[in-house]
Amino acid sequence: MWIISKEFRFEAAHQLPHHDGKCQRLHGHSFVGIISIKSDFLQSEGSQMGMVLDYGLIKKHIQPMVDKYLDHHYLNESTRLENPTSEELARWIFNYLQNDGLDGLYSVEIRETCTASCIYFGDHQ
Repeated sequence: MWIISKEFRFEAAHQLPHHDGKCQRLHGHSFVGIISIKSDFLQSEGSQMGMVLDYGLIKKHIQPMVDKYLDHHYLNESTRLENPTSEELARWIFNYLQNDGLDGLYSVEIRETCTASCIYFGDHQ
């Protein structure tokens, strides 16, 4: 089995209206996301021979989502999440990419800060 990962970054604002601390106020983060793809086999022919999946194909799924909903957006509005925690955001991204047809999607990790992150594996685990 192989698991490959592709990292992406975005700047965004959010607020957690149900939080009882400072995150209840509007604030922003330099988010890092990591998309992982799982496969039991490698491509056996063509331009992707010896690969699980070309990283460029993963980026073709990620970049439009980042541009339209994440980078320099207010996540409460752009994702329509009432309380866009790292956990909820990871699930939202997973579902978006799954619905977009990204084959082999295994997990989505969101790093909200350099010391805090969340990994969502979807319903398949």
